[in-house]
Amino acid sequence: MSITTTKQSPVSLTQSALNELKRLMTEKNVAQDHGLRVGVKGGGCAGFSYILGFDKKDNLDEEYELGGLKIFMNKAHQIYLAGIEIDYKDGLDARGFVFNNPNATKTCGCGDSFSA
Repeated sequence: MSITTTKQSPVSLTQSALNELKRLMTEKNVAQDHGLRVGVKGGGCAGFSYILGFDKKDNLDEEYELGGLKIFMNKAHQIYLAGIEIDYKDGLDARGFVFNNPNATKTCGCGDSFSA
């Protein structure tokens, strides 16, 4: 008897974000072996900046699947990103990806960096 274990992604994507990411993958002809890299890096006015882009899986990555999209995340970044929701806004007052991070203790005015 075989048991399959599926890892729950520490991040979630709204339907709007998922639709935009799939559109971008098609438009940019992203290779099949690439997925969405979600992470953090030091910098920005609040301490950390978000990483969001298409990339190959690295040996330090955990792999998840959300809505048919492969998600790659460095294991060390999970503590900062657990519970985060990524949304996509396409309005007159805001356009782009938005990070709703419950772990952030401080954010900058533009929403691109945070501290935890």
